[in-house]
Formats: sequence, C-alpha cells, structure tokens
Amino acid sequence: MRLRALLDTDALGLRLLGGEDELDRTVRGVMTTDLKDPSRYLSGGELVLTGLAWRHDAADSEPFVRILAAAGVAALAAGEAELGDVPEDLVLACVRHRLPLFAVHESVAFATITEHVVRQVSGERAGDLAAVVDRHRRMMTSGPAGGGPDVVLDLLGTDLDLRAWVLSPTGRPIAGSKLAGAALPADVSAKLAAEHLAAARTGRRLPHRVLVGTTTYSLFPIRSSGRSAAASRDVRETVLSDWLLTVEADARDWPAERLDLLQGVTQLIAVERDRRDAARTVRRRLAQEVLELVQTGAAPAEIAARLRVAAPVLLPGLGAAPHWQVVVARVEWDGGGIEGGPVAQSLLEEILVDPLTSGPEHSDRIAVAHTGEEAIALVPLPAVSAEHDGSEAGILADALLEAVRDPLTAGLNDDGRLTLGVSAAVHSAEGLRGALEEARHARRVAAARPGRVCAAGHQELASHVLLLPFVPDDVRRAFTARLLDPLRDYDRRHRAELIPTLEAFLDCDGSWTRCATRLHLHVNTLRYRVGRIEQLTGRDLSRLEDKLDFFLALRMS
Repeated sequence: MRLRALLDTDALGLRLLGGEDELDRTVRGVMTTDLKDPSRYLSGGELVLTGLAWRHDAADSEPFVRILAAAGVAALAAGEAELGDVPEDLVLACVRHRLPLFAVHESVAFATITEHVVRQVSGERAGDLAAVVDRHRRMMTSGPAGGGPDVVLDLLGTDLDLRAWVLSPTGRPIAGSKLAGAALPADVSAKLAAEHLAAARTGRRLPHRVLVGTTTYSLFPIRSSGRSAAASRDVRETVLSDWLLTVEADARDWPAERLDLLQGVTQLIAVERDRRDAARTVRRRLAQEVLELVQTGAAPAEIAARLRVAAPVLLPGLGAAPHWQVVVARVEWDGGGIEGGPVAQSLLEEILVDPLTSGPEHSDRIAVAHTGEEAIALVPLPAVSAEHDGSEAGILADALLEAVRDPLTAGLNDDGRLTLGVSAAVHSAEGLRGALEEARHARRVAAARPGRVCAAGHQELASHVLLLPFVPDDVRRAFTARLLDPLRDYDRRHRAELIPTLEAFLDCDGSWTRCATRLHLHVNTLRYRVGRIEQLTGRDLSRLEDKLDFFLALRMS
C-alpha cells in the first residue's frame, strides 16, 4: 500500500507534518518502537510508530531519524498522547532526511493502525501473487516450462518476501529463490527432509513446522499431479519420492488464503516434477531392455549392441565406451501389500547422485528399471585407464548412503527397510550378468545387517561375510548359543569380561603379549581368563578350528 492511502483513511487519525513529495512510497509493514536505536529490527519499507519515550531532549531527534532513514523505512508516525504536539526538532530532522512524518491523534491506538496496515499489505500481496501465479500456471500448462521451479520461487521472494527452496526427499537442493541466496547448508537440508518424512509418516497436519537453531521453517510436500489424484493410496508409496517446498517462515498463523496460495505454488512446481519424471522414461526403458537381455541369457554381442545405444544417451559426448556398475535396491514394508519396486526405483534415481548436485535434471546419467520388489540401476562410468581393471573406480557402497541415511530412516519409520548392493565395475557386456548377480548377493549381505538403511559392496563378497547371511536363523542361534551362552552366563554372575577378552584375543591373532597390552592386563591374568573360556566351552584356543568357530559365533551374535 502507499503512504497516501493512510491519509485517506479517517479512522486512523493521521495528520501529515512533512514529506508531501514522498507520499507514493510503498508501505511493506509496520513496527512500534520506543528504542533509541531500533535498526536491528528494521528491514526497510516499514511505517514506524513511536510514542516518543526515547526522546529526552531535542538532541535525541537527529540520531533517531538518521537511523530510520538509513534503514529505509517508509515513514514515521509519532503519537501525541505523551507530549501533546510533536516536537519541532523531530519535524526538522525528518525534513532534513526526507522522511515523511505523521502525527497520530491521542484518541487513536497504535494497535488500530497496525491492524489496518497489516490487513492491507497482506491482502494486496496475496492478491498480486495470486494473479502472477495464475498467469504462470496457464503458461506452464499450455506450453513449454517457464523457467523451472526457480521462477516460481522468485515470485514468492519478490511478492511475499519469502525465502524458499525446493529439496529432494533426501534434502538435496533442487531450486532456490534469488531472495534465498545460497543453498541451505547440507546438515540443515538433511534435517528438514528427515523432519518432513517423519511428519508425513505420522500423519501430522500440513504444513509441517520445524525449528532449526533459531530459524523456523514451514514445509509443504510437492506431490506429482498424477499421484496426488489417488488420495486413497498408501502414503508409503509416495513419501520417499515427493519433493519438498521449504519456506523460511512460521506458517502456523497464516490466513487460509496464504496457505492456499502456497499449495498452488506446490502444484506449479509439481508440473516441473512431472516433466522431469517423463524425461526419465527413455533411460528407464533402456535399462529395462538391457537387463532383460542380461537375465534371459542373451548373447554378449546382442547386449553389447544395446549398450552402444544406451551409452550416448547416458553419457553424451563420451568418446570411449564406459565401464558399468550395477546397483540393486529393495524396499520392504512390514506386512507387505505394497509393491516395493517403484519406490526403490525412485530412491535409486535420487540416491545415485552427488548430494551437492543441484537442479531438477540430476539423473540424466542413470538408468533404473524395476521388476517386482527390486530396482536395478545401470550406472555408466567413464572408461578408466588401461592399467586399471575398473575395480577401484565408481560407486562405493558405504559412501552411497552416508548423506541420506537419516532422512530415509525417518521416511521408513518403524515398518520399512531399504537395502542396497553394489557390484564392481565391468567393462564389457560379458561382465554384466556377473555384475548383476554380484550386486544381488551384496544386497543380501546388507539385508542381514541391523538397521533401516543398509548397503554392502562387492569388496565384502570375497570373505566369510558372504556366507553368514545365508545361514538359517535357527542354525545361527543354536551355534552361537552353544559357544557363547556359557561365557555370557559366567560374565553375568562374576563380571569376568570373558566375551571382551575372547574378542580381543582373536583380534590380536592369539598373541598373548599384544592382547594383554590392549586389555591392560598382566599376561598371567590373560592366561587365566583364556583358560576359563576353554574350560566353560570345551574348546582349545590354540587350535585354528576352534578359533574360527569362536570368530564366526561372535560375528553372527
């Protein structure tokens, strides 16, 4: 609203004392203060209301007005209830700094002016942005995209002064408004994503409100227009793939009109999300065709031909044929009833990206297919140099989940699991079938571990760890109980620490000196404990077979 409009409202009781030439200034807000220096609370464009309690003598007016002018306020309104007429020194200071000055009649409460200004400013901003959003919606639905999510977020910044970002379900930055400036810190983004997923799983009312440090954020889900129509679908089918609109504001007290406006913004961004999903169709089809050839035992030449078609699509401009890795993922829910393949497919397309990568088209070098409960990613890698076989290149299982573990754990809640397996890199069609089986075996190893989100790589398949997940549960329990229960019982009764002693002894390869040093024990004390272990179990820790049995029992327990 304009300053001129305030004078035209008789109920406000305002009288202009100076600044006739500045009445077309825009009022963006209102603030009441009696501080000598209120600059820390000013952002520019405010109508400042004051009862003049800060003024003790004429010398106080100049610095006070200078501070307001430097902060870019729209005008100053001084109440007459305390001193009667507004002091002449204040009028002159406002003239010098070209700051419009109003007198507020003693019969008018500052709350009346504040309520009027807030109502007018909020209504005008909401109406202006609604019109802009409506134009943008028509443009986006009837023709090419109008610049992507950034354009919509910029509308929030310019029209409602809102800093806003779009995040992926794991907290990766998709877009941000110009007003927002830099992307959110990675730890803040991950926390916001985790809070959003947890709130969605527990059915909390939208928008979700999160306090990070001293900053309040309001979170709005961005649902695909195709999925949002199916309101009856289980939330677990979509929660791990929805984008997230993050606004630096507390939407708890927003009027319904503004909340509706933000929901409209999420729908606009969802159009861009749907376009991104449609662009993945070609890559998904390529992955499906290659994997069908691999799994049906097609000739390597036929698979190689299909790979030659896929490589330019996934790695445009690459001169040499790439190496490939296979990543297998599975999402499982307690009680079943939900097909995990599509959810795992969306997650792989999100996870197989550097978390610092921004923008909606982040997955243009990943091809992911799904079959039933399993999703399979075909990941091309630039060809490594001739002296390497590719085994050291590419994706590492542990690093894959490091940045996304907390958000995904929140989204899986207490009834879901995500397990992944990663193959070694291969450089030919002949190697893809083995890579697929390797990734599947690694995923089974990951599934045998505790936790909601687990991954395993091909490096772990060359050791005893590969065998343990496939031992039946009843066999595992019986084996570990026979060897370890006597030691646990003894430790419980005597606080003897036989189990920690056994672990340290095996870890030191049976070296008495090294083990005693590690445990800060005398060697004779260590010998006594090992003797007690042998006595309780009937085993001999000088024999390799018995050492191996204890080692496996500890790993399986």
